[in-house]
Amino acid sequence: MTAHLTTLILPMHAYLVQNKTKFDSVLDHLHKELNTLRTGRATPALVEDIPVAAYGSTMELKGVASIGILDAKTLAIEPWDKGLITVIEKAIRDADIGLSPATDGGKIRLSLPAMTEENRLKLVKIMKEKVEESRIALRGVRESVREEILEKEKNKEMSEDEKFKLLDELEKLTKEYNETITSVAESKETEIMTV
Repeated sequence: MTAHLTTLILPMHAYLVQNKTKFDSVLDHLHKELNTLRTGRATPALVEDIPVAAYGSTMELKGVASIGILDAKTLAIEPWDKGLITVIEKAIRDADIGLSPATDGGKIRLSLPAMTEENRLKLVKIMKEKVEESRIALRGVRESVREEILEKEKNKEMSEDEKFKLLDELEKLTKEYNETITSVAESKETEIMTV
């Protein structure tokens, strides 16, 4: 009897593991969103995903130039094709990230202005909105997986006991991800507010 239960439970565990990637994608998206918030320190993540109109299509900045850090407050962008300098400058201005590009030979320099207390508080507010969007997305993922589990039980693909066990594991998994989101948010808030 035990061997029979094991063969039934293992595929369900694999089912939850398979759906775990949906939870991971919510966290990945949050990390990507939070990396775009300017905290007063230069990081390529501030600009690498800016869309640039190049070669008849739209590409991310990291696909047409190398992005380096000159110092804590300055980024250097060096296009692989020097003919793209004006296009990249325009893309950075259009991205409305509060940075003004300055051309220096074949490079573009981006100097981050000093962060004021007001700017920091605005960033924290934006960060909290992004965190809340992630929590909503997480609830959506949990709900869709929950519906799939209920459907499997309804179609007799699993027993009622398995359903309850899986729903319990799903709640624990959701709680874990919520705690991770809280931790990421607290860390980012500290980073933003540190002068």
